[in-house]
Amino acid sequence: MAPVETHTITALVQDRPGVLARIAGMFSRRGFNISNLAVGHSETPGLSRMTFVVEGDDWVVEQVTKHLYKLIDVVQVYDISAESIVLRELALLKVRSNAENRPEIIQIVDIFRASIVDVTKDSLVIEVTGDEEKVDALIELLRPFGLREVMRTGRIAMSRGSGTTGGRKGTKASVDQSAPDAEVVP
Repeated sequence: MAPVETHTITALVQDRPGVLARIAGMFSRRGFNISNLAVGHSETPGLSRMTFVVEGDDWVVEQVTKHLYKLIDVVQVYDISAESIVLRELALLKVRSNAENRPEIIQIVDIFRASIVDVTKDSLVIEVTGDEEKVDALIELLRPFGLREVMRTGRIAMSRGSGTTGGRKGTKASVDQSAPDAEVVP
């Protein structure tokens, strides 16, 4: 079976109650599969930026984009899949811990350049940022200790360079140097 094609789409939307519900409803009604959705305030007061990871071919992406533009609260939509982008994810992991296994867990956390953000006598909360594969790898290494809870933001993405996210559909920007844990997608 061929792997599912994923596309990263960002949208600038009005920061109003109900916008997320309207957008999610549109995806649901149309039968589009969102494998990831992250939302947060943007650089412009009153606007939020959404990052979607949509599964499907170019036709699906075109339909998603067209339907998003029909929603009154949507200001701009960009398919940044073909651009040079930086992808990140944040995860908080709560792991069972005791005096005997804590040094081993700390060593694993250090290797992944993650941080311990909370310590109790029977658990650690670990913060990790990076691409999805890095987060997945750390989770698998910590699983034998006993994962109590996992919270992931999902993918967020931004175009590289001086421009704002989007606007160059179908072009590829040059790949520059980036931070060591940043996933650069040419």
